[in-house]
Amino acid sequence: MAEDYYEVLGLKKDASKEEIKKAYKTLAKKYHPDVNKESDSAEKFKKISEAYAVLSDDTKRPQYDQFGKEGFQNKYSQEDIFRNFDFNDIFGDIFSGDGSPFEMFFGGGRKRQKRGRDLRYDIEIEFEEAIFGCTKEIEIKKLDICDTCDGTGSKDGKLEACKECNGTGQVRVSRRTPFGSFVQVTGCSACNGEGKTITHPCKECNGSGRAHKIKKLKINIPAGVDNESQLRVSKEGESGVRGSISGDLYIVIYVKESEIFEREENNIYLEVPISFSQAALGDEVKIPTLEKEVTLKIPSGTQPGDKFKLSGKGAPYVDGYGRGDQIVIVRVITPKSLNKEQKKLFEELKKNEDKKSLLDKIKEFAKGKL
Repeated sequence: MAEDYYEVLGLKKDASKEEIKKAYKTLAKKYHPDVNKESDSAEKFKKISEAYAVLSDDTKRPQYDQFGKEGFQNKYSQEDIFRNFDFNDIFGDIFSGDGSPFEMFFGGGRKRQKRGRDLRYDIEIEFEEAIFGCTKEIEIKKLDICDTCDGTGSKDGKLEACKECNGTGQVRVSRRTPFGSFVQVTGCSACNGEGKTITHPCKECNGSGRAHKIKKLKINIPAGVDNESQLRVSKEGESGVRGSISGDLYIVIYVKESEIFEREENNIYLEVPISFSQAALGDEVKIPTLEKEVTLKIPSGTQPGDKFKLSGKGAPYVDGYGRGDQIVIVRVITPKSLNKEQKKLFEELKKNEDKKSLLDKIKEFAKGKL
């Protein structure tokens, strides 16, 4: 099987959502392990299901197209890829239980059903902290493993095998469908898919294995994060029921505005005021950057709004090497009041100005000659 998601489904990159869904249904019916008894059918089914889970998602597909499979998988674990994947949307109840893609990757439906809830924490940081990175200590209130029963949910820590499913947590039912006979595997209702039952529930957590706690965490915020960036802290969400997998914690970052800088992606913008004489005659001025002052040469004849680029003086790239640029925008300041000497100098300048008509000047300005 090819590794590219489009090639896995036999599609071109401009395929529509309907074409993607149709291709997946065709291949899934062919390679589902309940139908195809070849030794590699399960692996092929996993691959086509992963490809469909990404390409059918309006958020994940553009990111895959932009970063490719390797870059995409650096951002998403397989659990993330399948998190919002609705297998029943494709086949209804024809395939279920251990046949679903999520369960094939993560070892059974019961852990998916009991997975702890994801949590969100909003944090505000200074502009400079976003540029250079920082470490923050936060407190979150969440359902965590119960200390009294060590997460088992049992008062004495003992769990018994469920008699209904013999400790497997699953029951199998043979079903006849339009595609043939299939074995439906579902979670055991007697033990809620856990495979274990509790005789004496823990009084502290009422048998859930979880209790409310306040937990302190140190969060490393990387250099270059921007406003509303998100960080995922794996398994720091709420604990799953009785030892099941924990959810994740999502840190949403809000960046305070700088007093002097504006940021646009990884470029930093700075407006610098200069006088008429500096613009006309040229000058060298000291300007701030994110790290230190540098000297900027203003050439003679500089116009209001002219831009100067300082390469590599912008914000760092979070997911790669290098930095953006700092763009300096010149603003020529018109003095609001003049002393006698200044007024005399401007009057002399006015006498020597171009005597062309205003209309001629407008035409020349439009052609870039002024």
